[in-house]
Parts: sequence; C-alpha cells; structure tokens
Amino acid sequence: MDISSLYNISSDVIRKAAEEGMIQSPAAGGDFGSIFDKAVDSLNTTNAYLSDAENEKLKWALGETENTHDLTIALQKSSAALQYTVAIRDKFLEAYKELMQMQI
Repeated sequence: MDISSLYNISSDVIRKAAEEGMIQSPAAGGDFGSIFDKAVDSLNTTNAYLSDAENEKLKWALGETENTHDLTIALQKSSAALQYTVAIRDKFLEAYKELMQMQI
C-alpha cells in the first residue's frame, strides 16, 4: 500500500517524498536492509526533533530567547514525530505477533 494514497494525509513532507520516489510499496522491491535503514533514519530524525525541542525549552527557561514561536514549532515537530514513531512501532509489533501465531 502506498502511504501517499491515504485520503486523510495532507502533509507536504509525505507528498514530496512520494513524488521523489522515497515512499515505495512493499511490492516495489524494498528488501529488508533498505527498510531497516529507513527505519533507523526515521528514529534518528525523531531523536533530533526531540533534542531540538529540549534545546528550545532550555533556551526559553534560561531567558536566552523570548521567541515562543520557535519553541512551539519545535514542540509540535517533536510531538508529531514521536506519535508517528510510536504508531509505526505498534504496527510492527502487531505484525510480529501475527507472524508468531502462524501455523507452520
């Protein structure tokens, strides 16, 4: 299933990734290594967003900046990335459990 075909997705990032061919369906020839590399990249991106949000919170708390706009953006980015990562993890665990229940 191509993620860009979902009707409730309105993210410019997902749309751009689909146009550039970064998002592939499993039948399009993605081996496990490339899928794993993309998952690790996604985790690194999520970690970077969380780190940026923490840095913005510290700057604001220490009085180094009064710009709450940057703080809000960093917090929203980190929240969305973390929610997406948790959703992917949950789907992965669900698929793993289903595989483990298969009869051989």
